[in-house]
Amino acid sequence: MLFHVRMEVNLPPAMPAAEAAALKQVEKEQAQALQRAGKWRHLWRVAGQYANVSLFDVESVDELHQLVSTLPLFPYMTIEVTPLCRHPSSIRDDDR
Repeated sequence: MLFHVRMEVNLPPAMPAAEAAALKQVEKEQAQALQRAGKWRHLWRVAGQYANVSLFDVESVDELHQLVSTLPLFPYMTIEVTPLCRHPSSIRDDDR
């Protein structure tokens, strides 16, 4: 199942810089591992915002929730999820 996921990060202004940097580094490592595994298919930054738009390819809504909720920055995110399905006018034979 494909999902469009928009994540906006809102770190507390009082969070120490070192703590924020450590969280961001672990987040980056986890996001890249999920991309290598094919679960986090695409990742784009939203220009001018601390936000991203991503495509996830997972087996279920439960799997998506499990992956996203274990991200280190999850407690500081506002997340919008949209399930996707093939458009009948698509010229692609698959979802790649």
